[in-house]
Amino acid sequence: MTRTAPSALERALIAEVGKCDITVSAPQLERWRGQLWLAPATQWTDPATGLIRTEIVHRAAWLSVLARAGRSISWVGWSFWAIDATPDTTRRLREAVIQTLQLPFQRADLDITQIPEGDGDDAFALRQVIAAQMLSGRRGIGRDLDGTLRAHAADAGVELPAPGTVSNVFGRSLVEVGSRLMVGSTRDVSLEELAEVWERNWVGPLEQIERIRGVHAAASHAGVDLSAQSPLADGLPGLIRAVREAEDEVLCAAVEACAKGSSALAAVMTQRSPDDPEVLGMLVRDVIVRAVAARASVTNSVRMWSAIAQPARRFEQRSNTVAR
Repeated sequence: MTRTAPSALERALIAEVGKCDITVSAPQLERWRGQLWLAPATQWTDPATGLIRTEIVHRAAWLSVLARAGRSISWVGWSFWAIDATPDTTRRLREAVIQTLQLPFQRADLDITQIPEGDGDDAFALRQVIAAQMLSGRRGIGRDLDGTLRAHAADAGVELPAPGTVSNVFGRSLVEVGSRLMVGSTRDVSLEELAEVWERNWVGPLEQIERIRGVHAAASHAGVDLSAQSPLADGLPGLIRAVREAEDEVLCAAVEACAKGSSALAAVMTQRSPDDPEVLGMLVRDVIVRAVAARASVTNSVRMWSAIAQPARRFEQRSNTVAR
């Protein structure tokens, strides 16, 4: 198929991105506009100056760094949709989030709309069957992820605090109870059953679990059901329903906040850590960051971000030079 020649505006944007030592082509610009990751060409210029807006140059440069043939830009595309927050980008964002949440059911060839509701014995029994079917053919991860993280930290000369979490959130018993939560919500899994499973997989003292039991007991005594405040209070179908019914601005703000948190953590890890190794040690000493690191494999994340760090830094440095 014969492609039309780039417009004058496209050539101008390509030239501006080129000043950041980053190459972009007209077909890429066309593809990104089609995905709604890049604004329509009619919105590229500043009405007051006629020049291409800086944020458009930055967006195109980042897309060039992140987008590769045959690879998805994943949540970065979501963040662009959330930042723009137009009716069309919000619609795509909502569809993408819902599709992702439905993946556990789709992989098991299950229809999420067929999950029975109610507290009857038959409905409960069928939900257990569906939860078990979700795990059919799924391989468990038997590695001690917390131990692996500690071993790498020790090799780097970083001493982590004493263990105080589960060693592997993907352990078989935890995944089994998790699937029941997704299918049947907190009505099918009691706090005590959940606490017992965590105890069996816990590494370190159990005081934290006992505190959780105590908080729930005190709340129950006061007439408050803390389980009802869980994101899985109505199971995964309820979470999907919440996303479907969320106001546009609320959905966009939530996705943008998550993207900023992930980006900030990754930036600190990849840009500060090489110059100051203690930064990584400080991060993984935090219980939340350490838990994320153990479960999401910090090593793989660092490799991924390192792959884009060098051109990204060139882009930022050149952008600062152009701005000055």
